[in-house]
Amino acid sequence: MIEVTGLTKRYGRTTVVNNLTFTVRRGEIIGFLGPNGAGKSTTMNMLTGYTAPTVGTVRINGYNLLDAPEKAKTAIGYLPEIPPLYMDMTVDEYLKFVFGLKNCKFPRKEHLDEVCEVVRITHVRHRMIRNLSKGYRQRVGLAQALINDPQILILDEPTVGLDPKEIVEIRNLVRTLGQTRTVILSSHVLSEIQAICERVIIINEGNLVADALTEDLARSAAANSRYIVRIAAPEDQVVPVLSAIPGMLKVEIQGVMEPGTVDVLVEAEKDVDIRRALFETCAKRGWYILVITPVGVSLEDIFLQLVDQTSSKKDDSPLTLDGASESPAGETEKDETEEEDEGE
Repeated sequence: MIEVTGLTKRYGRTTVVNNLTFTVRRGEIIGFLGPNGAGKSTTMNMLTGYTAPTVGTVRINGYNLLDAPEKAKTAIGYLPEIPPLYMDMTVDEYLKFVFGLKNCKFPRKEHLDEVCEVVRITHVRHRMIRNLSKGYRQRVGLAQALINDPQILILDEPTVGLDPKEIVEIRNLVRTLGQTRTVILSSHVLSEIQAICERVIIINEGNLVADALTEDLARSAAANSRYIVRIAAPEDQVVPVLSAIPGMLKVEIQGVMEPGTVDVLVEAEKDVDIRRALFETCAKRGWYILVITPVGVSLEDIFLQLVDQTSSKKDDSPLTLDGASESPAGETEKDETEEEDEGE
């Protein structure tokens, strides 16, 4: 459905997006992640035809976005980070205006009624947009993206600035929309990506860092053994003793949950099962392990690990995180103009 090949964007000497290649299949919900300045919004703008790439191609349903823009864009509904709303219009006036702009062929009243019902804004259709809360403005932005029933939704930070209740509502709405459409969702809220998206694409400094199913990414990163251990031992001795175990990567005190014990987060090096050595070390000192609980790896852990790796790389050797589809993280020139051009 979406084929991106060698996508690159340069502003003068600054490379904002560097040789991105990936495919989005029909019906997928994709999370698009990256730190500020990574090139997310620039990539989104190129996927929707708002910005032309310096090099590379974007194909939507087989149509080259530059060669056949009308046919390609018909399949896309786009919600930018700042919804393109006219504050002096009512919701109904605005949606009728967008309907005309898109040259929509559906019966207008029935189609707009359906769109408003889907995003739950029917009861505010006659209110001025400037009088709506930010959450409802986001819903109106989603409504304009849904006009003409696009097969693909591209959503750039759809929950930014919303309160917790509004975030949950928009998240559930996006999940519902994803049942019948292909969705690309850019967000800084990693828990949101983990809750909604089945696949994650991560970029850093304009380069592709990872492209994998969310569960596969978590499974490959979880090769590090991480446990919360409750030990009946002197708190001041636990960290130095456990840190000396071969293969131990990190030991952190988590607090005291019951008298005479201490809870500790222990993390081993990759592919090292630390449990037997941990038991033997505690047994030699007469310490009792009362509880040992595996700790899952969150998307945030993976994100930070990958970004740290690529930010510090100086060569083209592959990343060390197994199971993700990686692209060499080449160096890109950066200066103050990138932040202005990137808009993130």
